[in-house]
Amino acid sequence: MSADKEKIKVLFLCTGNSCRSQIAEGWARHLKADCLQPFSAGISPGALNQTAVEVMAEAGVDISDQKPKHLNDLSRVNFDYVITLCDNAYENCPIFPAKVKLIHKSFQDPAFTPGTKQKILAAFRILRDQLKNFVEKMPEILETEYNKQK
Repeated sequence: MSADKEKIKVLFLCTGNSCRSQIAEGWARHLKADCLQPFSAGISPGALNQTAVEVMAEAGVDISDQKPKHLNDLSRVNFDYVITLCDNAYENCPIFPAKVKLIHKSFQDPAFTPGTKQKILAAFRILRDQLKNFVEKMPEILETEYNKQK
């Protein structure tokens, strides 16, 4: 059995797969590669948000090669957990096989922050740090979060 088959397969799902889910996937690859096999996708994918790339680079994580994907692009992957990171993705989340555990953990989208470049960067940094904190608790937090929402 390959090492990846032993890892927990986690899908971070957002609307556009341009920011929140990309950051979460980046953190999971960076912090939890030993136990998680992370993926990200969107309900309606857009372009990778360059400010997300910038703030992750500040933290030493390169997500510049990650590509936004539609959820359908990952239809052959047997996920253990699907984590919706925004209300829209949760409300429009398709049906997954019964064994897949769905967790909803909504994070504010910094892409809609009004104001100066500094204010926008600050919002992205807050999200980056919130997602890092969430991912650092994995995989232990997954079952707890899933059971809270049942």
